[in-house]
Amino acid sequence: MHPYHQRLQSLSRRELFQRVGCGVGSLALGSLLANDLPAARENPLAPKSSHFAPKAKNVIFVHLVGAPSHLDLFEHKPALNKHDGELCPEEYLEGQRFAFLRGHPKLMGSSFKFQPRGQSGVVMSELLPHLATVADELAVIKTLHTEQFNHAPAQVFLHTGFGRFGRPTMGAWITYGLGSENEDLPAFVVMNTGSIAGGGNSLWGSGFLPTVYQGIEFRSSGDPVLFLSNPDGVSTADRRRIVESINRLNQAQLADVGDPEIATRISQYEMAFRMQTSVPELMDISQESSQTLSAYGAQPGKESFANNCLLARRLVERGVRFVQLMDEGWDHHGSINTALPNKCKQVDQPLAALISDLKQRGLLDETLVVWGSEFGRTPMLQSDRAKAGRDHHKDAYCVWMAGGGVKGGVTVGQTDELGYYPTEDPVHINDFHATLLHLLGLDHERLTYKYQGRNFRLTDVAGKVVEKVLA
Repeated sequence: MHPYHQRLQSLSRRELFQRVGCGVGSLALGSLLANDLPAARENPLAPKSSHFAPKAKNVIFVHLVGAPSHLDLFEHKPALNKHDGELCPEEYLEGQRFAFLRGHPKLMGSSFKFQPRGQSGVVMSELLPHLATVADELAVIKTLHTEQFNHAPAQVFLHTGFGRFGRPTMGAWITYGLGSENEDLPAFVVMNTGSIAGGGNSLWGSGFLPTVYQGIEFRSSGDPVLFLSNPDGVSTADRRRIVESINRLNQAQLADVGDPEIATRISQYEMAFRMQTSVPELMDISQESSQTLSAYGAQPGKESFANNCLLARRLVERGVRFVQLMDEGWDHHGSINTALPNKCKQVDQPLAALISDLKQRGLLDETLVVWGSEFGRTPMLQSDRAKAGRDHHKDAYCVWMAGGGVKGGVTVGQTDELGYYPTEDPVHINDFHATLLHLLGLDHERLTYKYQGRNFRLTDVAGKVVEKVLA
């Protein structure tokens, strides 16, 4: 008789349901005895060697959902201000598709002052005074361009390199390629402030990769991870017995069919029990000094981008490979002159504190911090002057990187006088992904996964490393 059937016969029907029932309702939970199980020796999240010596070990990726205006933050365009209120030149409109602009729009300059910052002279807007203090750590790419001009497809393209659902995200590819250095926390963690982006959880999904590589969303209230706590009446010992029984059954099925999703399920059970101890300790930022809390503007027990930045440092400090911070509220089709300053106040101090904190703790050299969005904003006015805003713009926008092998205090790429098209060093999303993987010691052409008969990769069939941002 097959061992799988022998195990089933050794359990009474009542005992089977008693042991399995609680686990079915909370698939996330696992076992303290992971090292005693065969699955632990086959852990898909075990650390893996990179293709070559990495500069960075971890990534903190900040996505400003909705797309801030690069023309009001990093792209100082005197000519745009000079021609403010004039009709946009015809050559910028021919063959273009816009999300909301209609007719013949007028140009709109920036209402905000710019100046060089730091010893390197990186030009930044007055809206980012705290970030200006760490300007010499930043590599600003001014010519990032994408292929999508609506939010959800562009968000998916930013994270997966493809404009439709179904592909693995950056965090999933990196976790697949490098594994994790922490057995008590997920390798890929996501934290949201505000509403969930239009791309939904596909922005941290694993696509066709095994689901063990998908991002795990941490919440700021209640259980940080759903079903992390034991149900009422279930003790730690009870849960341990339940998981042991479930994992034995899963191990038998894994030996039978070899489905990687079964290995994922086993790994998730094991991980989540350990998380019952590690996650509450991680999320308790009241352990931090008053100076640290003040530097970030963080407040224990409250949901905020500042708290999430501090948690991101705590996560990479514990070996979490990829931390994704999503901050909603940057879609400024109107009232940009009031709405943009308000959003900048929410993120400026925490981002500067994050970079300074990582550097002070000796973590910045191995942690890559990335700031970006799905696209940029047009140099043309949307709405009227009283409610001035900017439409979506896919052909050139800004992203910055810091730490982890990045050459600080540099600016890569130039755009035309209106900040519309790249004129020097255009950087496609595929190039951006290739660069990010390179900093982690991964060759974007070699990091592949076979699916439906062909090898896929994050950069698909394109991508080249942006050498000018490398230290």
